[in-house]
Amino acid sequence: MLGWELPPHNSGGLGVACLNMARALSSQGVDIDFIVPYEAEHPEIKFMHVISATHLDPIYRYGGGAYESLRLLEKIIPTLDKEQLVSIRDVQKTYCDFVEKHLMEYKPDVIHAHDWLTYEAGILAKKKYKVPLIAHVHATEFDRAGMHTGNPLIHEIEREGLMLADEIIAVSEATKRIIHEKYKIPLSKISVVYNSLDETYETSSYEFNQDFYKYIRSLKANGYTVISTVGRFTIQKGLKNLMRAAARALTKNSKLMFVFAGDGEERDELIQMAADLGIFKNVIFTGFIRGRKLRDIYSISDIFVMSSISEPFGLTALEAAHHGDVLILTNQSGVSEIIWSALKYDFWDEKKLADEILAVAGNPALKESLRGNVLQEYRKISWDQVAKKCLRIYNKSMKHKGFN
Repeated sequence: MLGWELPPHNSGGLGVACLNMARALSSQGVDIDFIVPYEAEHPEIKFMHVISATHLDPIYRYGGGAYESLRLLEKIIPTLDKEQLVSIRDVQKTYCDFVEKHLMEYKPDVIHAHDWLTYEAGILAKKKYKVPLIAHVHATEFDRAGMHTGNPLIHEIEREGLMLADEIIAVSEATKRIIHEKYKIPLSKISVVYNSLDETYETSSYEFNQDFYKYIRSLKANGYTVISTVGRFTIQKGLKNLMRAAARALTKNSKLMFVFAGDGEERDELIQMAADLGIFKNVIFTGFIRGRKLRDIYSISDIFVMSSISEPFGLTALEAAHHGDVLILTNQSGVSEIIWSALKYDFWDEKKLADEILAVAGNPALKESLRGNVLQEYRKISWDQVAKKCLRIYNKSMKHKGFN
């Protein structure tokens, strides 16, 4: 497996998905070398071999942000000797060189490459060592750019990786359509494999921390409804639309509190928007959070909104559902394909989003009905099912049968 991040050194859902998929595959008897572009400890990962391709600290693995594609060539990562700066393209070249040398000694049955950051290394392995290549698409550059043009260099890397891959895994039907329509890849080559919620996330002990978010708890005690969103503050996430919908909803119900959890390039603009719209007293920015503080946000929320312009899947929606939140999802999110009891809208329809927020906030019976139904639905997909589908795709890609 070729990937760009694994917990606890992840900035989003990509690393979480990779970890859970690998764990489930391992339980099916698969031996995995997972190559990352940084050097760090992964103390909880005992079921596979995590291999470092560089000596970079994990904080620098993005070269200014793998999700901020305009900064692809920006020279901002200091090397260990502090004498020069490297870009994400430099890291990718080093990563490719490492993979090439690693495969001289350890030839796998399959290369499973996650997203554009590792496609070039996967292509190298396929061409030089004749190893079947599986390209896993968690998001395309079209998604990251909010369905605008995006970075042409990344488009070319994605195009080549998808064309040369033996099989492609997409995380939703929506992603499958984008791959087919934008890159002209035959539908027969693309399999949809939905993500699932981390089993350990469901089973691990967790209690709400009364010391966090005391202000929000006091608001709830006074009749406020808490609406949260979690993720990167980028154009892809449609957060400006959500902010305008919040302003619209607040004209009819002043007891709404909106919590924006995360960070990113749009942070300052969103803060300014809240001020300009006159709703800054009803908006809280938590900054980037993970672990217990993130789970506390889900727990204290009544409604979770995924406002993405294009969201290939949307693992945070399943996390929020686990904590009993009512879900409001855009029709442009992959997770909406498997959660039927969520309220849905098109990302640009700020009026409908505001109306849905008001409907849940003003109707306790509706809120409880939606909560109960979504709690049943999100458990229908498991990582074991994901692993079995991946194994079938591996077998299809190989000339010999390496797995049962």
